[in-house]
Amino acid sequence: MANVEEQGGAKLVTFQINGDEHHLVVEPQETLREILQDRIGLTGVKEMCDRGACGSCTVIMDGRPVLSCMILGIECDGHPIETIEQLNSQEHPLIQAYADNHAMQCGYCTPGFVITAKALLDRNPDPSEEDITTALEGNICRCGTYPAHIWAVQEAAKKLKA
Repeated sequence: MANVEEQGGAKLVTFQINGDEHHLVVEPQETLREILQDRIGLTGVKEMCDRGACGSCTVIMDGRPVLSCMILGIECDGHPIETIEQLNSQEHPLIQAYADNHAMQCGYCTPGFVITAKALLDRNPDPSEEDITTALEGNICRCGTYPAHIWAVQEAAKKLKA
């Protein structure tokens, strides 16, 4: 289904989310975060700042971590998107490593950190501490568990190599 013009500027968009295809009529102002959370029901995508400053809404699109609150849904037509729900269903080593290393307290920021870390490990399977810090620097943790995020990513990298 192509990007078809609808009434009032809305468009029919095909979303490729976690391997599933969704066809939705999307208003021009709707963000990807709103669509994922409010229309598709993926609750792992969080809204904290809604201004692209915290990383809680991070998803992977076309292999790169992106802030879903800063991308319009109409820009996502046909692009592959991965969310925390996919990583959880695949039992990705990052999920257990985050738990084992106590890399979360309230957990609100965790999906954004884990998704960002997954994108890092996809392109760099053996990241240095500096690589991890640089990759995660756009994510904010209100509880201050930053060192544990580094440990969790290092542990997951080791498990993925084994």
